[in-house]
Amino acid sequence: MTFDFPADLLALEARAWTEIQAGTLTVDTAEAVHTAVGEYATAAGIGRYEVEMALKRAVRHPAAEA
Repeated sequence: MTFDFPADLLALEARAWTEIQAGTLTVDTAEAVHTAVGEYATAAGIGRYEVEMALKRAVRHPAAEA
């Protein structure tokens, strides 16, 4: 399945990934990603886990999406 994630969701996950790599992930950032993924999944009628995995793949491994 291909997802068309909105730019703000991609940016939020990218921020979280940057914070994870730097060892500075905050609860606020993690909660914001969690909430945004849930809202996207609900609106799209897709399972939250599937959305989260696809989002992480898109941000962390963009070459694999091409």
